[in-house]
Amino acid sequence: MAQSSPAPGSPRSSAPDGDPWAAGGVMFAGVVLIVDGILGVVKGIAGIASDDVYRRVNNYTFTFDVTSWGWIHLILGVVLAFVGWSILKGSAWAWAVGIVLAALNLVANFVWLPYQPVWAVISVALDAFVIWALCAHRAKPVI
Repeated sequence: MAQSSPAPGSPRSSAPDGDPWAAGGVMFAGVVLIVDGILGVVKGIAGIASDDVYRRVNNYTFTFDVTSWGWIHLILGVVLAFVGWSILKGSAWAWAVGIVLAALNLVANFVWLPYQPVWAVISVALDAFVIWALCAHRAKPVI
């Protein structure tokens, strides 16, 4: 039995939502934000608890001490984990906030490069993917 195409102007029930990689990427973005938030909390606690955890960088352009960086990563980590959880729950507001926070986390990790270069580069790459996934996927409007 041949399927007929829908009449012009009628809604399609099986129309794709866009790029399937981006659709799956949104769920992955939520999980990545949660994990990145938890890692940010751990980095923050380590920076606050002891300056000996990270090596000191002399003559660095950004002159925050390690304790200040610890507080930045701790607060950003808690908020990232909350927004990641909200994305997984399907909150519409969390998409825009997730993009902004992933961008802020990307910048913070870029500036954090001299202290932990490998983990900072990994976090930057994950944040770039989160930004792409949240921007590329277009969810169906709920009306």
